[in-house]
Amino acid sequence: MGNLAAKLVTTAAAIGAAAVARKMTDGTWKFVTGKDSPDNPEDPDIDLKEAVAFAVLSGVIMGLARMLANRQTTRVLAKGQGKSSEQLADQTNS
Repeated sequence: MGNLAAKLVTTAAAIGAAAVARKMTDGTWKFVTGKDSPDNPEDPDIDLKEAVAFAVLSGVIMGLARMLANRQTTRVLAKGQGKSSEQLADQTNS
């Protein structure tokens, strides 16, 4: 049961991180370009350079947010279970 709970908490943290990352991406894009972020970068009407730049920005922010959320969630779960982070990571990966 603990393994399932850990996976659910980690998944919820990743979903929350994705929502925060989307807001950060939109805000950063608006700050840098002065324009709203593209709704669909795959749209052929959007300039290729703009689409690539947005994909890179959103990928970096999303990856960082997810990694940070997973690290913090693992720390909190490990502390709550009296285990090391490595033990908990091994437990949730099996």
